[in-house]
Amino acid sequence: MPDGPASAAAPVTASVVHPAIAVSGLAKRVADASGELTILHEVDFTVQKAETLAIVGASGSGKSTLLGLLAGLDTPSAGKVVLDGVDIYALDEDGRAALRMEKLGFVFQSFQLLAHLTALENVMLPLELAGVNHARERAEAMLSRVGLASRLKHYPKYLSGGEQQRVALARAFVTEPPLLFADEPTGSLDAATGEAVIQLMFELNRQHGSTLVLVTHDQAMAARCRRTITIAAGRLV
Repeated sequence: MPDGPASAAAPVTASVVHPAIAVSGLAKRVADASGELTILHEVDFTVQKAETLAIVGASGSGKSTLLGLLAGLDTPSAGKVVLDGVDIYALDEDGRAALRMEKLGFVFQSFQLLAHLTALENVMLPLELAGVNHARERAEAMLSRVGLASRLKHYPKYLSGGEQQRVALARAFVTEPPLLFADEPTGSLDAATGEAVIQLMFELNRQHGSTLVLVTHDQAMAARCRRTITIAAGRLV
C-alpha cells in the first residue's frame, strides 16, 4: 500500500496573457556627415490587446521610424519590441517576415498595391502566401465589405485614391490579423475621401477586435483612438 494518496491533482497553471505590444529602451541611431544622428531615443510603452493607439508628432519627429521598428521592418540600435510575447528582434529576418504574415496587417499612406495585379489579386495575395483555403472567396467578400464588389478586376491605375486605399484596407484585414499598423493612412487623400476611409478603418477594426496602432499628424483622427502618445525630436512627450 502506498504511503500517500492514490493520486494527486495536477497543479493548475494560469495562462499568461501578454500585452499586444511591449516596447522597452527602443532606440534608432544612424551615421551622418557629422557623426551619429539619433532618430529615436530610448522609448518605453505598452499597448493592450484590442486597444487603439495613435502616435502623433510633427514631420520628422520619428513616429514613422517607430512604427517601422514595431513592425520589424527596420532594426533598432537598442531595445526590444515584444509582440504578443514574442521578442521580434530575437528572430532572424525570415522569422520576422513569418511573424508579420501571421500577426500583422499594414496600411501605408502610398497604398503599396502591386500595379500588375487587380484589386482582387492584391487582396488574395496575403491569403495565398499564408496557404489559406478559399482565398478568392474571402478576398471577394472583403472587397464587397469595403464597397468595391464592382471593381474586382480593375488594376490600381484605374482606381481613385480612395478606392486604392480601400483595397489596401481590405488586404490588411482579410487575414484577420491581431495587429493592424497604419502609417498616415489618409495622407494622400482629400478630406472627404479621407473621412470615409477613417470611418471604414475603425469600423473594420471594431468588427475584428484587432489592436490598431496608427501614425498620424491629424489630431481629429488621433482623437478617435482610445489613447495617444506624442513624439517630439525622437522622444515620447
